[in-house]
Amino acid sequence: MSAAAVDATETKLDRLGIPYVLRWGFLGVLLFMTGTGVESNFLAPHLESVLDSTASTVSVIVAFYSGAVLVASYLSGALADLWGPRRVMLMGFVIWMVFEVLFLLALGMGSVPLAAVAYFLRGFGFPFFAFSFLVWINITAPVERRATAVGWFYVMFTGGLPTLGSLWAIGAIPAFGGGTGGETGAMWTSLILVTAGFACAWWGVRARNGYGRIAPAGETDVEVITAGLRLTARNPKVLMGFLVRLINTAPEFGMFIILPTVIATELEWGQSRWLTMTVCVYAGNILFNAFFGGVGDRFGWRQTVRWMGVAGSAVGLLLWWYVPHLVPAGSTWGFVVSVMAGVTFGIMLAGFVPMGAIMPALAPDHKGAAMAMYTTAAGGATFLGSAVVAIVLNIADLFDASSFAANSAVVWTFVALYSVAFVMVGQLRVPEDEKKTADRRARAAAAR
Repeated sequence: MSAAAVDATETKLDRLGIPYVLRWGFLGVLLFMTGTGVESNFLAPHLESVLDSTASTVSVIVAFYSGAVLVASYLSGALADLWGPRRVMLMGFVIWMVFEVLFLLALGMGSVPLAAVAYFLRGFGFPFFAFSFLVWINITAPVERRATAVGWFYVMFTGGLPTLGSLWAIGAIPAFGGGTGGETGAMWTSLILVTAGFACAWWGVRARNGYGRIAPAGETDVEVITAGLRLTARNPKVLMGFLVRLINTAPEFGMFIILPTVIATELEWGQSRWLTMTVCVYAGNILFNAFFGGVGDRFGWRQTVRWMGVAGSAVGLLLWWYVPHLVPAGSTWGFVVSVMAGVTFGIMLAGFVPMGAIMPALAPDHKGAAMAMYTTAAGGATFLGSAVVAIVLNIADLFDASSFAANSAVVWTFVALYSVAFVMVGQLRVPEDEKKTADRRARAAAAR
């Protein structure tokens, strides 16, 4: 269903790329993901402290959580096709709330098994809520503004996780007394934010195209749920698009594990400055998500992803890791320069936004299935990022490698993955995108 079919009157928001009928859903995603992001940049050291565990053990707990995110990210698209995005968003909210409470109670008890199980199951929550709404966006936004609409989705998604979530933590942790107790208090407040986000979306969005089944009436439930897997198996381009999106934000989630201790403790800037750095890095990402969506719509989706997203993010990641180690530890000017390096990574990461338009265009007759694979990869990036950290750090432990050497190996593994993505993006040609590129070249030739 087109945007025109939902609301015949185009508004200023529509022209900006935000479907007016979905406006409250965008705000809902921002608030929901802010709640999810409260813990994102102190969770690993917090778990080490309250559970009396090692960094490698905690990385395994986070990896299992990320595995749940991976599975839920696929199911969010498939179930949205089957039942409609609205119902899947409700499921995500309920799951998140129930298992967040159990997770926090387990931490209070100091129970590693209970905390691991509760955190794993909570991993099904945010993908169901956020990525099913992304499906809603794709069936509502007109094709000429689809990449821009996806860009606005990621403005809200990244605006919450980790940006505003970290900003909230900066204020909440000292408000609850600081230290481990302050961190625990901050995590309890995330329940309020997530509830507010759900309320905005549930009562604010009334676009009927998201209330029921999207998939063709002739397909069985099993066919709908497995459509993405079957499409990927028979369409190599969809598989490559899946892998590119999987690699996209994997380093982001990997750095959430290794950088908190490095920046706050090893380089002597403290937890507050680490959280401030995170806010700045992903504020840069927020500011450029919609921008790069527009760049892709105008100058070409594939080229934007390849040069801005892949190549730019690889350079930015190396800067974010090495610059803090090259400036004096604990110095104010060194911190500012390190933040600038991190912001470079955050900005370039936004260059991947047009992948949200490329994926459904790779399979025009099976857009829902293609989006299921896209959302799977988006959530799977959490799993890949944490899995890379877990694997590399555990291998480094076998060789008694220093912390710097082990973490550097993690960073270079991500750079290698970006190199693979660079090659694959070159193969993702779709008619809509190629036409824009040809038109632009024709205009340039005529101007000469």
